[in-house]
Amino acid sequence: MDAIKKTKIRDIKSDTHLGSDHRRSARMRHRVAWMYYAEEMTQNEIAEVLGVGRVTVARMLAEAKALNEIKISLRHEFEELTSLESALQRRLQLQRAIVAPVSSPHADPSPMIAAATGELIGEIIRPNMLLGVGWGRTLLRTLPFIEEADAPGLTVVSLLGGISAVKQYNPAEFAWRFSRLFKADCYLIAAPAVVDSPETKKALIERCGIGPVFDLAHRLDAILLSVGSTSHNSTAQIFEAFPDEDRKSLIAAGAVGDVLFNFYDIQGRLVDHPANERVMSVPIAQLKEVPLRVLISGGVDKVPALLGALRMLRPQLLVTDEIAATALLEAS
Repeated sequence: MDAIKKTKIRDIKSDTHLGSDHRRSARMRHRVAWMYYAEEMTQNEIAEVLGVGRVTVARMLAEAKALNEIKISLRHEFEELTSLESALQRRLQLQRAIVAPVSSPHADPSPMIAAATGELIGEIIRPNMLLGVGWGRTLLRTLPFIEEADAPGLTVVSLLGGISAVKQYNPAEFAWRFSRLFKADCYLIAAPAVVDSPETKKALIERCGIGPVFDLAHRLDAILLSVGSTSHNSTAQIFEAFPDEDRKSLIAAGAVGDVLFNFYDIQGRLVDHPANERVMSVPIAQLKEVPLRVLISGGVDKVPALLGALRMLRPQLLVTDEIAATALLEAS
C-alpha cells in the first residue's frame, strides 16, 4: 500500500505538434499506470483487460517512470476526465467535481474513488476544524490513501451510530481510524445505527450520554459522506441493518438511496417511512446547513441514489468515477 500512497500519475499536456498516435499511446500509458498502481492489478490482468501483451504493459510502466509521469500521490488529470468534471460542475452547480478513471464499465470503482478522495482530504483538513464523517465501504477504502499528518485542534465527529454484526469489514470504524491519522479527537454515537422506535431514539439522545455528539453537529465546518443504494444489485451495508420487508417497503415508498440511513427519492426528498424516524444519525436538515459538504460515491448502480443525494444535500464537492459521471450527466 505504501507504493500506492506514494504514487501520482501526472498528465502530460497535449502538444499541438504531436500526432494522434502519440496522444493515444500517452493515454494508454496513463491508464496502464493507473490500473497498476491505483487498482493494484497485475501486469497479466492489465494485459488481458486492454488486449495487449504483458511485455507491452511492462514497457509502458517503464516508460511512465522514465518520463517522470509517476510522482508522489495520485492524480487523475486526464483530458477526458477534466471535460467530465467541468460538465458536472456546470450541470450540478458544484464548486468542484473530481472524476476518477476506471479500467472498464464493469470494474469496481471504489478503489479509484478512494484514491482520489485521499488526495482531496489532504487539501481539506485544517487545524481546529470540526469535521463530520459518515461511514461505508468507499470511505473506509480511502484510509490507505490519506497521508498521516498533525492537524492541531481537529475534531472528528461520527454522524451515524454503529452496527453489531459485521462481516469482512466494519464500515463504522471509519471515524476513529480516520481521526488517528491526524491525531485528532473523535466523537462517536455509541448506539446502534437503527433502533426500534422514535421513543428509544429520543431516550438515547436525551438520557444516555449521546446528546453532546448531536450538539457538536450544530457547529460542523465540513462533512464527508457517501451514499447507499436500494438497488437489488447493491452490496451496501443497508441490507444487513434493515430486514428485507423494510427494504421492500422503502422501495415501494420511492426510496432510491440513503445517506446515513436516511432514505430519499430521486428528487432528493426524504420518503415517508418509519425507518427514517428510527435512525441514529444527525438529521439531514442539519447537515444541509454545514458550510462545506463533500459527497463521495460511484458505480452505475448508484447513479439514481447519487442524483437524489446531490439534489438533497447540494454539496460543493463531488468525487465519483467516470462511468457514473457520464450517467449522472445523462440522468440530470
